Formats: sequence, structure tokens, C-alpha cells
Amino acid sequence: MTANSRCSVAEPPGLETQRREIESLLRECELRAGDSWYVVEHHWFEQWKEFVATGDQNSSSFPGQINNSELFEDVDLYHLKDCLVENEDFVLVPAEAWHKLLDWYGLVDGQPPLERQGIAPNTPLERKVVDLPSTLKVEVYPVEISMCLHSNMENVKPAQFSRTDSIQSIQTAMCHAFSVPPDSECRLWMKSSDSSCERLRNVHMSVLDACLSSGMTVIMEMRNADGTWPSSRPQITRNSVEEQDSYRGQPGVCGLTNLGNTCFMNSALQCLSNTPPLTEYFLQSSYLEELNFTNPLGMKGEIAEAYADVIKQMWSGRHYSVVPRVFKTKVGHFASQFLGYQQHDSQELLSFLLDGLHEDLNRVKNKEYIELRDADGRPDQEVAEEAWRNHRRRNDSVIIDTFHGLFKSTLVCPECHKVSVTFDPFCYLSVPLPVSKERIMEVFFVSLDPCAKPVQHRVVVPKAGKVSDLCSALSEMTDVPPTQMVVADVFNHRFYKVYSADESLSCILDRDDIFVYELSAPEEQQEEHVLLALYLRERSHYRDYGSGSSSYSTTLFGHPLLLGVPRSSCSQEALYTLFLQRLARYVRLPDPSEELEEEEEEEEEDDEEEELHKTQINGISDGEEQEDEDKADPSQTEPCCWDATANSLSDGTAPSEPHPNHNHAQTSLEPDNSFTSNGSQNEAKPLCSGNAANTSSTDNMDPCGDSSRTTETDASTDPPAEQLQQPRKTTEEEKEEDKQEEACSPSPPANEQPAKRRVCRKRRKSLFTIQAVNSNGMTERVMGEGGSAVSFSSQQYVAIDWDPEMKKRFYNENEAEKYVKDASMEVPQQQTTVQLQECIELFTTVETLEEENPWYCPVCKKHQLATKKLDLWSLPEVLIIHLKRFSYIKFTREKLDSIVEFPLRDLDFSGFLLRKHLSDGEPPSCYDLIAVSNHYGGLRDGHYTSYARNKDNGQWYYFDDSKVTYAQEDQIVTNAAYVLFYHRQDQIRKPTLPAPSDITSCTDDDAELGASSYVTMETD
Repeated sequence: MTANSRCSVAEPPGLETQRREIESLLRECELRAGDSWYVVEHHWFEQWKEFVATGDQNSSSFPGQINNSELFEDVDLYHLKDCLVENEDFVLVPAEAWHKLLDWYGLVDGQPPLERQGIAPNTPLERKVVDLPSTLKVEVYPVEISMCLHSNMENVKPAQFSRTDSIQSIQTAMCHAFSVPPDSECRLWMKSSDSSCERLRNVHMSVLDACLSSGMTVIMEMRNADGTWPSSRPQITRNSVEEQDSYRGQPGVCGLTNLGNTCFMNSALQCLSNTPPLTEYFLQSSYLEELNFTNPLGMKGEIAEAYADVIKQMWSGRHYSVVPRVFKTKVGHFASQFLGYQQHDSQELLSFLLDGLHEDLNRVKNKEYIELRDADGRPDQEVAEEAWRNHRRRNDSVIIDTFHGLFKSTLVCPECHKVSVTFDPFCYLSVPLPVSKERIMEVFFVSLDPCAKPVQHRVVVPKAGKVSDLCSALSEMTDVPPTQMVVADVFNHRFYKVYSADESLSCILDRDDIFVYELSAPEEQQEEHVLLALYLRERSHYRDYGSGSSSYSTTLFGHPLLLGVPRSSCSQEALYTLFLQRLARYVRLPDPSEELEEEEEEEEEDDEEEELHKTQINGISDGEEQEDEDKADPSQTEPCCWDATANSLSDGTAPSEPHPNHNHAQTSLEPDNSFTSNGSQNEAKPLCSGNAANTSSTDNMDPCGDSSRTTETDASTDPPAEQLQQPRKTTEEEKEEDKQEEACSPSPPANEQPAKRRVCRKRRKSLFTIQAVNSNGMTERVMGEGGSAVSFSSQQYVAIDWDPEMKKRFYNENEAEKYVKDASMEVPQQQTTVQLQECIELFTTVETLEEENPWYCPVCKKHQLATKKLDLWSLPEVLIIHLKRFSYIKFTREKLDSIVEFPLRDLDFSGFLLRKHLSDGEPPSCYDLIAVSNHYGGLRDGHYTSYARNKDNGQWYYFDDSKVTYAQEDQIVTNAAYVLFYHRQDQIRKPTLPAPSDITSCTDDDAELGASSYVTMETD
């Protein structure tokens, strides 16, 4: 009975009966959540109690009609006063007692009912019993809030809600109050007095749990037609402002802006965006009813909402490109490995995203504990159904419905032969690629013959082999014994590293410039040898006074050499002769007329030249020294290795890729047939013919050239310390040598002026000077004068310094850069091609567990390296196949660039399923391709793109970040394919729109680049 029916008051019973009934109801009625209680003014209720106590119907204490006017602050609005106290200002009576009193006495005319939308509309002073934490109480004061729309913040409407009401009830009330269509996608914001706003994400949460309190404002916004929200409109890439509202494109054909190395994310998002069942689920807003905000394994619904925003913007048909900045921020917040702007793996992001969406949309709110059972001989069908049923009891979402399948795992103990069978769900198949046990390496062979050009070879070596295997393979092509070879990595005109024979080939990358130097045979060595690394440097014209030493700066050039030198030939004169013989192909000697001319010029500058040689102890300025010192010196970290660097050597047909750890200089050797002479170099004739083939013969060399063919005993390994280091001489020996040097030295004492001029003339005859340097090519001390022996107790690196004029006249740069190609370089390399079916067969092949991942045998009671076999049992609607192109075996890493031939249609998995006969009603196992994630590049760098088929028009598109182009089916299968998306044929919906008619044919170049004709949506 309501207050509106108080016009006819029923005949009340006797006073004693009234007292007994009301007191009984007050005493026996318990608080129950959801029950209604009513507020009665305390004075009126006390007067009624006094009236019924007298027992006299004509008593003067008759209370009259129920009058609550003292409870209202505003008589016109009938708003309750603040801070009213129960049993002092009012009493609460249960609904049944209220209705009896209302029937007996009625309500004062003019007191309208207090309408409480969201509480109990059209009821007078009705209050709900609310179940608050740890207590039940009647809610006298409901939450009073203000409501408004984001589009019109001035139009504010007040409302009251119970603390137990859900946010959904507020949203419903606001849609009704502001005439918002009920099918509109809305979201609410809670604004406190300090102007800060917070999203009310969980619409199933109560007002109390959402911390909504009186005085707050709830703002509602509706999603725009382009998929964006008014409050957080993202940056949309458009050609012009005028097109912001006029552009209408094909839904789903939308690029994603690269935020900085986020191509991996864009590629994965484009593949998922073109997965029809998942995209339709979000476009229809089905996710709103399934958001799980309480799942401890989830992300409080934030990942699902952020993904939904991206999908709705991409499929609105109103954007050329979308900036997924909010989505990127959410991913980084919940997965710290994706923080920042480093490059990542698209499959790893895809795995995280599918798992995050599943947990955010899991329909199971409270996961029960389920103990897994082993098969124990039970039929596979029974065990599989039990495993799938248990999986669905804890996991139930659109991700499970769309992407999850089941495979059978069989483990066999090698000792007791215990067989363990389990059925496990999978979200994608990571299938291995057949890995070749061999690799092809390109190296340059430098012969002992100084007249022979370097020869580029292509050799086949074991992938897990050692440097000795490389030497053996090269030996078969050159007829040079492997023990007479030294392998070095050259970079930036220096030796980056000299390898020993027992080092693994895995530390040599395909992009490294590898030189193999021939050494003399051990039987030809008559004495102890030193293995020298020879660098070439050019002096500048000007002294670097800023370095503090007034020395001339130097610059490395050319290609370094490795050669063996007898200890007896470690004097400057002997080394000078030896180096001339070794560089005879591109360094010519001056003729007598040039020598006389040089002598006359030198006599006029005796003092200046003498000062030059005294002060030039280091050919590098302080600035260059500091720059070199800033770089890590390989010889300091790896004492046993000869680490230095040298310039790249290529055939000039294609630029070499940069070194992984350094910036390569792009200087390259020229092939023999591409050399053209010019300038003074055309007149510079070397000591031997430039047409010499790859030969080690030196019969026509100068007799003293034997020193250029002698080397250490074992050329395949680093020379022993006792061979590479000069024994320290005694004081007597040093004194005796000093005397001999004084007698034989071309530099007499300073008081003998004529002899001094003779020294200058001899020095000027030299084409270059010799300096002992460190592994980086920097001078550390002055070379021994004249015929004095040089000690190599601390280093084995030597540089020859050229004056610019002398280098221009006597050093033939073009000839030095020449090389020839071996016949092995002409054989075209065949691209390895494998079938997708081969990869799936490898996935189901028996393998033995690794030592890092043993299996605990319940019978043997210990961990065992059991054999493991995986078999496919059931397949999902959308099958994701991850091609494991990145191989990590022990200490080796590589990317497999094999072409995997995968079908675009009719991929039949029936032959791979363990169950050969499907039960009635089970779908077939034929799939069609719908998307591909591509990876271009190597292990440390690369770029991700994707191909995808639009679900509405059936057209294939190529997505490269913000650029979208049409694609032809013959472009899709490449060696860059990384993740494949297949859709089961029985679930594929026919296109609802015709295919675009403006597709032009693609050229071969376009196909190689993965792009065809451009859609007019490419952004700047």
C-alpha cells in the first residue's frame, strides 16, 4: 500500500490489539538484506505509543495522521535533514508495521512520497536494508550524486542510489534520464570534488565498492562513430583536416603507426584484427558482458578494453592509420619486458596478448582446484575428454573457443619404461624447421706469393665445426696444408681477431670479413719465427700540436697482413726489405733518377727532417688516441686472441652488411676485371706482374725474399709465448750491441756533421718508416734505429707509415684493392625450401629431453631424460602455426631463412591427427590461410610486416606499419613468413562485399618487396 491510497483509512482495531501487533513486529522482524524499512518521525511514534497505552479511544493523546514534517530540511523538496539520529529524531519500522499504521492513521495530506530512483521509486520514506561489510543496516541516507553527459557538462541532473546498487543501474538510469539509445556503447567516469576523474570500469560493481559518495559527479560518454572516445581521442593520421569526417574506407584496411621499434606489435595486431571470430566478438561489444575484473591472473579488464579500442578504430572505416599508444602503454604496464622501445618478437607479444585477453574475458570467476590424473592405461578418448572438461572448468573465454586445441604428450622412462600419457591444451603450434648441419662461408685466401691477388672462396663447413674445419675445407681448394693457414677477422683496416684452430665457427658471423693467410711450411723454418701483424698508415701533412707531442697524426688504410719473420730479421733494415717484397704487387721501388732528386731536396732540410723523426714517436693525435682508447681493446679482454680490426673486403656488387658490434667502413676490394688505372698510379708498376694467379711459388723473387716465406712452426694456432716474445738480454749483451750499433749505425754522433747528412740521405731513400704499434694501430714506442733488433716481448703488431707524397707516387691503391673470385663463387646458392608438412612431422617426432629439463619418473623416483612424443588430438577453429626460425642450440644462435611452402587453401590436417576417424558432428580438419606475420632481417635486428585477408571483401593486403597496400596471393609465401593464421573452412563466412576493382598488376620488384599497387591511404 502506498501513500497515494491513504484517502480511505480502514477502521482500526482496538488499542491493545494495535500495541500488541506493532510491538510483536518490531521485536520479531530481523534485518535481511534487500528488505524495506520505513522512517517514522520519533515524536509522532512516541505519542502513538502513549495513546495505545491509555486504552481510551477518546484520549487527548490521539496522534492523528502520520506526520514526518520535522524530518525534512526543505518542505517543498522534502529533503531529509542531515545528521538525523535514530530513536531521537526518527524510528525505523518494518514494511508490514508501516503498512498497518498507514491503514489505521493515514499520512498527512500534502506530504508527497520521496521518490528515490535506484532505491525504491514511488514509496514514502522507504529505506533498504543493505549488507555492508561485517554488518546489516538500514540505509537512511542514500548516495546522492550528480549526473551529466561528456558532450554537455552543463546539463546536470541529481539522483540518489543505494550503496548496494550496481554501476550498471546508474548507467541505465542515466540512459533513461538523457534519452540515450540503450544499444549505445557507453562508459562512466567518476569525478570527485578535486576535479580528478576515474573510470568506472566494472559495471557490476556496487556503488559502495566503487567508492562513490554523495557530492560526486558521474559523467557518461558514448563511443564516436570512428571508434574513438571523446575523452581520449587518439592521434589519427589523416591527409587533411577536411577529410577527418568525410573519409570512408574499407573497414579493417587501416595502418598502425610505428611508435619506435613497435613493428612487432603492429604485425601481431594486424593478424589478430583479421581473425574473423575474434574481431566480430569485439565489434559486437560482446566482451562488455564478460569482462573479468576479479581474476588475479588477469589485467582487471584493461588489456581487453585497450585491444577493443584499437579494433573498433581500425574497423570503423574512418582512419588511414591509428596510433596504438594507449595499447602499447597498457602492454608495457602489465608485461615489463615490453616496456620502452626495444625490438621484440611478434610471436612473444602474440602469446602474451592471447593469454591476457583470455584471463580478462574468462567467464569462470572462481577457479576450482582440479587434481590432474595420469592415463593409467585408460582409453585415449576417455582421458582426452576428461582433460578438456577439466580445462574448461577453469578456463572459458572467447580465446578458448577460438584458438585452443588439444595434443597428446607421451613420456617413456629410459630405465623402467614407464609410460606417462597426458592431454594438454595448446593455443598455437611452434613447429621446428629442418636444420642443416652445414653452413656456407665466404673467405678471402691470401697466398704466400706476393704477386698473387687475394682469392675469394665459398666453402662448405660443419655448422658445429671449428676453425680447423674451415682450414681443411679451404685446403682442398688451394692445395695448401691446413697447418700453414691462419684465420683472421679484419675490420676497419685492423685485425679484429686472429682465431686459433680449436675455436668454434659459431663465433664467426656470416657478415664478418674473414681472411685466411698462408704461412711457410714448418720444414722451411731454420730458426725461431715471430708472427707479425702488419698495418699500413698514412701520415698527415701537418703536425698535431694539440696532442702535446708535436707529432704527426696517422690514418690506417689498406688491408693488414700476417707474416712470419725470423728473429734474426727483426731489425729495421731487414724488415724494410721484407715488407717491400711482401708488398711488391702494389708498391714499386723508385728508380735512380728519383733517388738523386730526393737526395738533393733532402740536403737543404737536414735539421728540420732530423727534428721530425725525433718528435714523431706517435703518429696519432691526442684526439684520435682518446677515440681509440674509448673503444674496447680486444687484446685486453682476450689475451690469447689477436683482436684487431680491418677494412671490409667485398666484390663491389652489393654493399656488405654492417658488423654486428662495430660500424664497418665501406671500402671494398675491387674485382680484377673492374680495375681501371688513372693518374700517377697508372705509371706505378709493381715489382711483379699483377696477373699472377693464386700460387705460392716465389722462385722469381729476390734472393733475400726467403724471409717473407718463413714463419712459425705451427701456423694453425697462436704462437707459443716463448716463440712470440724476445728473450731479455743481459746488461753485457746490451752494451755490446750498443757498441756495434755505434759502429754500424747510419746515424753518427751529432758532432760529425757530414755523417749526419749521410744519415738523412739514407732515410730519405726509404718509402716508409716502421713503427711498433698496439693492436689498434697506435704507436706506443719508437722503432729500433738502423739495424738494431726489435723486441716483441709485449706486442707483435707493426705499422709502416707512409708520407702522403710517397704513398701517392709509389703505392698503387687500385692494384692493392684487386682480388679474384674462385670458381666456387660462380655457383649459385640454392635457397633451401621445405614443406609445411615436414615441419609438422618434425613437431610430432620422438625426441629426448634435454639435461636442463628432465622428467621425474614416479616409478624410478628420480629425474630421467625420457623420450617425448607429441601428437595432435583436436584442432581449434583458428589454428596459429609458429615457425621456429630462431634456432638456439647450446651456444649457437641463428635465424633460418629457409622458404617454407605453406598452402593458402585446403591445408588438410587429417593425416596429422591421432584420431583417424572423427565422430559424427565433428568438424573437418581443412583450413584456409587468413594472415601471416613476416620477419625480415637477422638475430639482432629486423622488421616485421604482415599479410592479411579482409573478412568482408576477401582481398589480401600487405600491412607495413602505417602503410597498407594490395597484395597478390603469389607474394605471400616468402622466406620471411614467421607466424601463420589458418581458419577452419566450415567456419569461414563468404565475403559480404565485392573485391576491389582498382587492383593493378604487380611487378616482380613489387613482389619482392612484399608490396603491390598502393591503396590511397598511405600516410606520410
